Amino acid sequence: MKLTQLWTSFARQADARPGATALVAGSRHVSYGELAGLVADASVRLDRLDTAGGEPVGVPATKTPETIALVLALLRAGLPVVLPSATLPGATLQRLLARAGCRHLVPADDAGPARAGAVPAPAPAPAPAPAPAAPHAPGSVAFVLTTSGSTGVPKLVPLTAGAVERFADWAAARFELGPGAAVLNYAPLNFDLCFLDVWATLHHGGRVVLVDPAAATDGRRLLDTIDDNAVTVVQAVPMAHQLLADAADGTGRRLTSVRHTLFTGDHMPARCLARLPEVLPHSRLYNLYGCTETNDSFLYEVDPGALPGGPVPLGTPLPGVEAVVLGEDGGVVTGPGRGELIVATPFQSAGYLGADPAADGPFTGAPAGLPAGSPGRFYRTGDIVRRDQDGVLHLEGRNDFQVKVRGTRVNTAAVEQVLLDHDDVTEAAVLAVPDPVAGHLLHAVVRRGPGAVTGTLGLRRHCALYLPTAAIPAVFRLSEAPLPRTSTGKVDRQSLGETLRSPRPEARAVRKEPAR
Repeated sequence: MKLTQLWTSFARQADARPGATALVAGSRHVSYGELAGLVADASVRLDRLDTAGGEPVGVPATKTPETIALVLALLRAGLPVVLPSATLPGATLQRLLARAGCRHLVPADDAGPARAGAVPAPAPAPAPAPAPAAPHAPGSVAFVLTTSGSTGVPKLVPLTAGAVERFADWAAARFELGPGAAVLNYAPLNFDLCFLDVWATLHHGGRVVLVDPAAATDGRRLLDTIDDNAVTVVQAVPMAHQLLADAADGTGRRLTSVRHTLFTGDHMPARCLARLPEVLPHSRLYNLYGCTETNDSFLYEVDPGALPGGPVPLGTPLPGVEAVVLGEDGGVVTGPGRGELIVATPFQSAGYLGADPAADGPFTGAPAGLPAGSPGRFYRTGDIVRRDQDGVLHLEGRNDFQVKVRGTRVNTAAVEQVLLDHDDVTEAAVLAVPDPVAGHLLHAVVRRGPGAVTGTLGLRRHCALYLPTAAIPAVFRLSEAPLPRTSTGKVDRQSLGETLRSPRPEARAVRKEPAR
């Protein structure tokens, strides 16, 4: 059995610095030595499992030191870990486990029988899983993550130990994640963001500060967590940065310990970005972009003295990342131009688990026209980008969000970005509803912030300033409640679509207002 560097590096840290803090979970501080002890306990539990041939083991992604220890124990044993959200519905969870060929679901707390997502090991054996989309050498897969599932059942994304280690080494060097660093972990443990703020940090001897999921939407508690623990690196979705800025507003509080601030996973509203330099006076600001399938691929450092007035660029490729823009004709765009972004990274998956290897999918061979020596396997992101004359990429939308409205091509993601740039809007989703005359009509579901008074007419006027007529939503539904989310935090478009189709007003969490 070959031990992964992720485990051996952690073990070296525990041997050399057993008293150094590895994890902070509320008032609980866990040293590297104590975490190594939790790993030893978890390893005893794993030894009792009936595993063979390097089969994966499921671990519900509850955010606790015990869960992290269990994952480290699996890395030590050379067993792939499947990290489903602990809140997945039981039927969806079992389908994922079956697809992964996973017979055991091990809760970190060793509790008795409970709901799906916290089932004790060994779990009932599921049906045999289909073959993976691409071959992986036995024992080479370390993590199996899930996609957002925003358009159906989440897909399983296997990532090798080597891919994760290469990313961890890059991230540690770029954002100073070694001894002395305190890195905020805001995302759930089943998110790929954790490769930076949890696994890369432990790999290189830093301190991980876990954000309690119950406090994830409490801006004041987030401020206190960062301040009390002298956090040096903050990586989070734009919503978290908005919460921090709102909580600090008018208080004079500044997070002076933070040296690197990363926003990722969603569109960063310009009004939020403009407030960050004041709250984080000593921090560098970055937009970090990537897909679950490829891990982070692009980085853009924002100049606090010259903030972009519109969307923040994706930036330029990370070392070793090959980025290609494909035009509408399928040809490679050289120099400035627009098209679909496809990438090959040193950190990416080889394909989905449980998918038909013969089926078409986003994993593809190198496009024609690339020079010799280019990577042989690429991932089609589905993102429509523009490359400027300096080689910087700018996100313009998604090809699967493009629809025709009265003969005009509209990208619903671009409409969402415009809505999110309105001061009163905290969340927005735009869905295309089939229409026999127009082809599609756009329905916008908008969550307004506390005290917001802007209505449909104001939102329509705002959209008219930045969008062509065909891209202005025909219907707005205003909500005071958060939009539904998938297990990985993306807007649940399937659920929203069902809400829009529901004829019963009491079944809706939003209020419909026709655009006038």
